[in-house]
Amino acid sequence: MNTTDSNPLLSRHSDALALFGGHVHAVREDQWQASTPCTDWSVRDLVNHLTVEQLWVPPLVTERRAIDEGADGGFGFDPEGDVLGDDPVAAWDRAATAAREAFAAPGALDRTVHLSYGETPCAAYCAQMVVDLVVHAWDLARGIGADERLPADLVDFAVREVGPYSAELEKSGLFAAPVEPSPGADVQTKLLALLGRRV
Repeated sequence: MNTTDSNPLLSRHSDALALFGGHVHAVREDQWQASTPCTDWSVRDLVNHLTVEQLWVPPLVTERRAIDEGADGGFGFDPEGDVLGDDPVAAWDRAATAAREAFAAPGALDRTVHLSYGETPCAAYCAQMVVDLVVHAWDLARGIGADERLPADLVDFAVREVGPYSAELEKSGLFAAPVEPSPGADVQTKLLALLGRRV
């Protein structure tokens, strides 16, 4: 049994990577410039954003560097630029594999990472990444016309994770204001509404 199989958080992270990655692999050549529920982001922009998010993980977790060291490209990539190049799928796969391996390394989740808002337990950082992947997997699925259903265990995980700080999400500038879900909405719809998505 490997570390990922024996640790519920690592399992959720691996599952979330696979969920988003499955949609990345399903993008047709004529869909990269298609719109998504993320304001001003095309499919390519969205995949680029998530790829950048994964690229941050090894230097922050494995090398224990501070996030501001990489703000100007100090980690070998431009966090504000295009990291997908001519083969977006391959770029995503490399970044996802590196992020998975960094979180799954022995003792990694017990460390502290230095994020933009201060020192954070690595386990909390990993949990936040899971939520990001799950919600954006829905965005990407809608953008390319794929199955928008999210796995129940990942939805439940995201709801538990987001709940305590949901009121602060809009202030971060990364999420739209919450919307009111329809009466009788299921858990997935309520999660998406909490994060400003209209289903």
